[in-house]
Amino acid sequence: MNKYDLIVIGSGAAGMCAAIKAGRDGKKVLLLEKLSKLGAKLKATGGGRCNLTNTLSNEDFMAKFGRNGRFMRDALTLLDHNALITFFKEIGVLTHAPDGFRVFPVGHSSQTILTALEDELTRLHVNVLSSQKVTEIFSETLHPKGTLHVRGVKTETEAFYAPNVIIATGGLGYPTLGAEGDGYALASALGHTTTELFPAMMPLSTKESWTDNCRADTIAKVELRVNIKKYNKLKAKGDLIFTKNGIRGPVVLDFAREITPLLSQLGEVPIIANLTKGMNEDEMLRHFKNETTKNPDATIEESLLRILPSSVIHELCKLVGAEAGMKFAKLEGKQRAELLKILISTPLTITGHDGFKMAMITRGGISLKEISPQTMQSKIVKGLYFCGEVMDIDGPCGGYNLQWSFASGYLAGHLLD
Repeated sequence: MNKYDLIVIGSGAAGMCAAIKAGRDGKKVLLLEKLSKLGAKLKATGGGRCNLTNTLSNEDFMAKFGRNGRFMRDALTLLDHNALITFFKEIGVLTHAPDGFRVFPVGHSSQTILTALEDELTRLHVNVLSSQKVTEIFSETLHPKGTLHVRGVKTETEAFYAPNVIIATGGLGYPTLGAEGDGYALASALGHTTTELFPAMMPLSTKESWTDNCRADTIAKVELRVNIKKYNKLKAKGDLIFTKNGIRGPVVLDFAREITPLLSQLGEVPIIANLTKGMNEDEMLRHFKNETTKNPDATIEESLLRILPSSVIHELCKLVGAEAGMKFAKLEGKQRAELLKILISTPLTITGHDGFKMAMITRGGISLKEISPQTMQSKIVKGLYFCGEVMDIDGPCGGYNLQWSFASGYLAGHLLD
C-alpha cells in the first residue's frame, strides 16, 4: 500500500518548501502535482526574474497584508526573509537586493530557484509524482471525540495514504499554468469555508479612451486612490503605464487587489491619479513659475516635460481645453486652475479587467478562522494543513506573496503529528 507520513498537494513555492522541510525532518513524503512539470507558476513569477522576498522587518511586512497580516507571525518567526536567504544559500542559490529592498537570485532567473528546489527534493528522497490530479482527500471520524482525521488522498488513477495532508494548490490566477481552484473544492468537501474570490494583481480597464494616446510611457511615483468617500483610504503608489484600454504597471498591480471587490459590488469605480510625483496645486503652480523664470518663452509642454511624457501633457491639456504649446501665464484664470487640478488629480473610471486569466494572485481563499496560525493545521480536520495562496491572505507586489508561500509552507511542513 502507498503509505507516507505526509502528502503534499501542489508543487508551487509553498508545496515544495513544505515537502523539503518535512523531508529534512526525516518524514516519508509524497509530493503530487497535476501538471507534467513542477513549479509552473513559480517559474513565471516576476516575468521569470523571481522576486523571492524583500528586506522589510516582520512587523512592516505583515502590515502590508492589512487585517490578515497578523496571521503570518508564527510562519515569519520560523522563516523570515533572512532565514529564506540562508535557506536558498544552503541549496546553492545566491541572492542579492540590487535596490536594497527586493531580493532576487543573483542570476535573476526563476529557473535557478526551481532547479535548486527540485534537486533538494531529490536529495531528500521525496517521492514526486507529476500528472496526478487529486480528486478527494479522505478522512475518518475517530471516537469517542468524533474528530475528523485525514487518512489519505485519491487521484484520478490511484489512492495514497498518510495521516497528514497539505493543500498547497494555489489560487485561481493564471489558469494556463494549472490554476483551477482544486484546493477550495477539496477543503470544502471536508467542511472548510472559502471566502469570496477575486482576481488581483493585473491591469485594469478604464472608461476614458484618451489613455490610448499615451501608451508606452512609464510615469514614476504615481499615487492612485479611490474617489469614493467611504473608500478613499484605499490607495497605492508606484510606476504607471497607460494602455489602449486602461492602465497597468506596478502601482496598478497593487491597486487591483483593492479594486476588484469594489467593481464586483459597484460596477465601476472612480479613482484619482496624482501624476506629478505627489505635488499639490500650490507646488505645481510654483513649478510653472520657476520654469517661466528660467525661460520666459517656455510652453506648458516644455514646463512639464521633466515631470510627464509629452503624450500625457497633450491629453490633459485637451481635457481642460488648453493647448500644450501655449504659455501657462496666457491661460485664463479658470482654465489655469483646471489644469493645475487635473495634473495633480487626474480622474479615471475603472470599469473592468480580464478576470483570472491575467491575475497573478487571488484575493480570498480558505477562511483563516478555520486554520491555526501556529501550525497551519485545520481546526476542523486533524492532519489537514494549508499553505500559500490557497488561504485568504494576499499582499502587494515586491516579494510579499512568495515570501508568504515559502514561510507558510515551511511551517506547515514543520509541526507534523
